[in-house]
Amino acid sequence: MRRMLWLGIGLAIGALVVRAVTKKAQAFTPQGIAASARDSAVGLAGTVRGFVDDVRDGMAEREAEIHAAFAEGATLDEDLYPEGRQHR
Repeated sequence: MRRMLWLGIGLAIGALVVRAVTKKAQAFTPQGIAASARDSAVGLAGTVRGFVDDVRDGMAEREAEIHAAFAEGATLDEDLYPEGRQHR
């Protein structure tokens, strides 16, 4: 009975090891490398797209602030130079 238990445990561990090795070996095949490169490119494109969207949102927000300041007749130099305009 004890031998059957250890045989079962050994077979289970062996199957897990073979499965893990096969999965790692798949990563080094041409198809695995292509899939990895494709996933990296998709991730990079998503990151760049997110960055561009954040920049556009910031630009739109700043543009709205500028329009509001001009509508009120305020100058933006006060934001840039709180102590007063510096002349050269």
